[in-house]
Amino acid sequence: MTEFLGSAWWLVVSLGILVTIHEFGHFWVARRCGVRVLRFSIGFGGALWKRFGRDGTEYRIAAIPLGGYVKMLDEREADVPASEAAQAFNRQTVWKRIAIVAAGPAANLVLCFVLLWAMFVIGRPDYAPVLGPASGIAADSGLRTGDRVLAVDGRQTPTWMELQMALLPAALDRADVPLQVADAQGAERTLDLRLSQLPPDFDQRQVIRSIGLVPRHFTIPADVGRVLPDGAAWGTLAEGDRITAIDGRPVERFDDIGPLLQALGERGGDAMVEVTRDGERLAFPLAPREITDDAGNRRFVLGIEAPGSIELPPKDALQQYGPVAAVPVAARELGHLTGQLAGMIQRAFTGRLALENTVAGPLTIARATNAYASQGVAWYLTILALLSLSIAILNLLPIPLLDGGHLLYYLIELVKGSPLSERAMAAGQYVGLVLLASLMGLAFYNDILQLVR
Repeated sequence: MTEFLGSAWWLVVSLGILVTIHEFGHFWVARRCGVRVLRFSIGFGGALWKRFGRDGTEYRIAAIPLGGYVKMLDEREADVPASEAAQAFNRQTVWKRIAIVAAGPAANLVLCFVLLWAMFVIGRPDYAPVLGPASGIAADSGLRTGDRVLAVDGRQTPTWMELQMALLPAALDRADVPLQVADAQGAERTLDLRLSQLPPDFDQRQVIRSIGLVPRHFTIPADVGRVLPDGAAWGTLAEGDRITAIDGRPVERFDDIGPLLQALGERGGDAMVEVTRDGERLAFPLAPREITDDAGNRRFVLGIEAPGSIELPPKDALQQYGPVAAVPVAARELGHLTGQLAGMIQRAFTGRLALENTVAGPLTIARATNAYASQGVAWYLTILALLSLSIAILNLLPIPLLDGGHLLYYLIELVKGSPLSERAMAAGQYVGLVLLASLMGLAFYNDILQLVR
């Protein structure tokens, strides 16, 4: 229940900020172009709060906090007195109308830059991109435990999130990508991560796992979480024991235990299992027992399980810059994120991005926003910047009813020298309704998929 309330709260707060800035862009430019604004609304439906400003504009907060709008004086919507006709939106030059419509997405782009700048100034803590045990494609490509990924295809990756973001596009394209890597001793080398070997149906929501990468901070310590009754370790090992060696072979992670037991089981006999318990070093002779798993594979086990909950270590990487140095960094990040998001839209149309990953619904956005906000201010600014950029780009798509659709109308007007006919614009509105309804349906479908998984 707490997670639900937190998600709902951060969704309302985030959408409120983003919509207010977007609509303020339209409002501010419209006023400077001489257009009278009748209403500035955050949300839809009945008004929870409203007041009229000295400029005659009605400012309101409405009951449904999933959008907003700016209503301008327009002769196509209602009769306008002759004395006010010059202030009507439809009477403005095409260039003024373009400026007013484009101001909403532009405001979101500016907000994205400001949020990124603030995030870099505050400093975003994260984990260093250091690898735990590599497997699959990662191991075949030459990555090893303790490697730090310095750059992906020339782009520096100072944190684990930066590494994930850099690998995602190449993984979706199933294209090999060069990595600059430093081993645990600091020796640097370059290798190709063979993402072309990813299967066509790999889980796009688990890109890192599909590649075979494991972050060092997610490595499970070799602690005994539970001893299974009647198992080989029952009555000998205890919950909380940390296994340090098996038959003289050092154990650093829980994943090290399985291969060592398998080798011992094939050989037969007891093995000395060394543990630390309450600061004391102990050793016990234990013989692994053979079992057959659900897939019919023979395995040798001690009858222990890993801890149910693992406390993550402190974050050991920080992206932080001074107020001046953060300006060009934020500008570069804005350009990079814009290119990545545009690329995702292109991949969605070409089928390289799975349908369930194309459009996020309000439930998914709420949960993501809550998860980011729980990590601190800098992380919340990160998700808010990404959402602001998404709103800007999606609104520029040439879909009628969106800002991009209106801009398309005005560009056609510039080319042909006269506005589109009302019939053509009405047809476009119907097409826009169908497209938007389809997008909303897909978003809610994806939300449902997330809930049932």
